[in-house]
Amino acid sequence: MPGLMLLDTASLYFRAFYGVPESITSPDGRPVNAVRGLIDMIATLVRSGSPAELVACMDADWRPAFRVAAVPSYKAHRVAEGDQEDVPDALAPQVPIIEETLDALGIARIGVAGYEADDIIGTCTARAKGPVDIVTGDRDLFQLVDDARQIRVLYTARGIRNLQVVDEAAVSAKYGIPGRSYADFATLRGDPSDGLPGVPGVGDKSAAALITRFGDLPTMLAALDSGQTEGFPAGARTKLSAARDYLRVAPAVVKVAHDAPLPDVDLALPAEPRDKRALVALADRHGLDGPLNRLLDALAKTSA
Repeated sequence: MPGLMLLDTASLYFRAFYGVPESITSPDGRPVNAVRGLIDMIATLVRSGSPAELVACMDADWRPAFRVAAVPSYKAHRVAEGDQEDVPDALAPQVPIIEETLDALGIARIGVAGYEADDIIGTCTARAKGPVDIVTGDRDLFQLVDDARQIRVLYTARGIRNLQVVDEAAVSAKYGIPGRSYADFATLRGDPSDGLPGVPGVGDKSAAALITRFGDLPTMLAALDSGQTEGFPAGARTKLSAARDYLRVAPAVVKVAHDAPLPDVDLALPAEPRDKRALVALADRHGLDGPLNRLLDALAKTSA
């Protein structure tokens, strides 16, 4: 049944930026490759997924203070200046155009101060009454898959036209862990792309063995603190004990929020633009007629 589709918008427009040549420009010569690429991605997703509701989830804060306070290295390697994210010069000016275009189309766009897009996705998923498809290139969101609630990830690593459907079975097959245990697994093994160190000396295999044996991180830590030795791979107890301070705070960084204060927004897929005049102006100014017409056609057919 058609349900809710949640877009990890930054993940998609970064992919569009690197996948569509910068030679794709507006009439005045400015790059619009990310804008055009994202619009075509959404058109493809709407046609193939036929969602009843669609949300473009945004990073109102790409490096929230509560995560940095817990683990100071969180995304630190991606800071450009001050606390601004290192974004390619040709991409940064396209983000406001993307936001204006989504608003003119009437596609719900949600970002909340102090939270990342992942947290918006986590909260929307927690509130959903029906099936949810999460479109992302970020493995962190594998933690949200839930077969009983029909929540899955459409993973974009192979491209938007060759999406990998990730459910609990796919997580188990890939990582050797229970299907809904990805967050605990990621906490143990770390994630260099996000500046999360993990437990030194505990890699994928050890992390998977620990999570499979104990079921979840709190149970494993309780066993560690009680002095239990059974179930811990050789040398693992020493490594985990040395990383106890990290393990105390890291789950708050790795796990997405389920309680972000979302605004009251209509999530329904729009059958026609919210602001036709603004959309025409954006199309003319940035040369977006082709992709916008394809998206408008997909929206009209899906909403019919």
